[in-house]
Parts: sequence; structure tokens; C-alpha cells
Amino acid sequence: MEWLLNLGYPGLFIGTFLAGTILPMSSDVLLVGMLAAGADPVACLFLAAVGNWLGAMTSYWLGWFAKWEWLERAFKVRPETLEKQKARVDRFGVWLAPFFWAPVIGVVFMIALGFYRVRPRMTALMALAGSFARFLFWILLQEAFFGGA
Repeated sequence: MEWLLNLGYPGLFIGTFLAGTILPMSSDVLLVGMLAAGADPVACLFLAAVGNWLGAMTSYWLGWFAKWEWLERAFKVRPETLEKQKARVDRFGVWLAPFFWAPVIGVVFMIALGFYRVRPRMTALMALAGSFARFLFWILLQEAFFGGA
């Protein structure tokens, strides 16, 4: 991830975007590294939140365009299993979106929200709010313990 830090703000955006997809990356570490290097917290908040959100929405749209048949064939998922999962997604709906950043399960939330076609605009807004809240938390924590860079 050092190469992303060396890119500065574009690296933060690219890294947080990639971390919002199915790639196993830590956008939190990248953000903290940028702040430790003296980057502007407001710029970091905006770039990290929007980059990560766009990555999450990429996962959402991957789910949206997936087909039941693909999942059945590629992953040997039975239709009954998909129906059971749909009931769970329907139960929580867009409230899953703010937690897309949770390790492993978060990307599954976004793909499932897209796959089951849960309200795109509201899902996008909730995911964006979750992304801003997540990175704001890290910035405030860094400011509280280290008083800025």
C-alpha cells in the first residue's frame, strides 16, 4: 500500500475505491497514513469517503447485473438458498448499505442489495452516509490522539 501513499491524494482515492470493491484492502490504514504524513483532513475525508463509496456502488451494480442462473451454476447455490437470502435482505433493506465497509461481509451486503434490486438511490445515499461517518471517525480519532499531523 506504500505505493498508494506515494501517490498522495490520488492514491488515497484509488486505494479507497479499490477497498470498497471485492479487493481485500484496508482503506483505514491508507487514510491514517495520509493523515500522519500531514495531509489535509478535509480533503482526505472527501476523497476517502467518495472513493470508498464509488467502490461500494461498483459492487452494488455488479450484483444488479448478476443473473440467478450464474450463481446457481458458478457457485452451486440452490434457488431455495437465494430465496431465503432475499427474505433477509428484504428485512433490513437499505439499512445494510451504511455498513458496506465491514470486513468480508460488507461487500456481500452491497452485492446482495444490488442483486435483489434494493432501492438504488436510497442505497447510494445510505452507503455515502456510512462512508463519511466511517472516515470522519478515523479523522476525529487521529486528531484526538495526535492533534493533527
